[in-house]
Amino acid sequence: MTVPAAEPSQPAVKIPMRTRRLRADAEAIAATFADFPIIRAIPVAGDPPETYHVAYAINSLQRGADGKPQPCKYHKVEIQLTAEYPRISPKCTMLTPIFHPNIDTSSICVGDHWTAGERLADLIIRIGQMIAYQEYNIRSPLDAEAAMWADLNVNLLPIDARDIRPPTLP
Repeated sequence: MTVPAAEPSQPAVKIPMRTRRLRADAEAIAATFADFPIIRAIPVAGDPPETYHVAYAINSLQRGADGKPQPCKYHKVEIQLTAEYPRISPKCTMLTPIFHPNIDTSSICVGDHWTAGERLADLIIRIGQMIAYQEYNIRSPLDAEAAMWADLNVNLLPIDARDIRPPTLP
């Protein structure tokens, strides 16, 4: 009696490190912001997602018609995870008007504090803290006028003092 030859085993498919990171980010974002009314993160491109639109229900400021800051309560950000992510910080762009020292129409300054080990969910929270004026840097501003205003009106800050971190943060 002959024993049938064993079929050669198929090598395990190796998932690229970046793909694993993108999947982990997507899972963490879904878990972190589920049922959290202050921040909503929606994947808009890629599988796994490489672009998110993040809606923030946070009190902040926008430039009024007269150029002076005025209150606003809704903000939207686009986060793009480039081919260099996570080694290089995501490209973060404000999609709604805002008056902030570290945010302009083309970018949100997150690179100064970015490390490849930072979770994307934590970056989304940090942007919310920036929008609320809980975090800002007037020493290297993208918007010099907003930096001057923040320096002269520190007694009014933060604009939104609520805890921006979801209570179910994994």
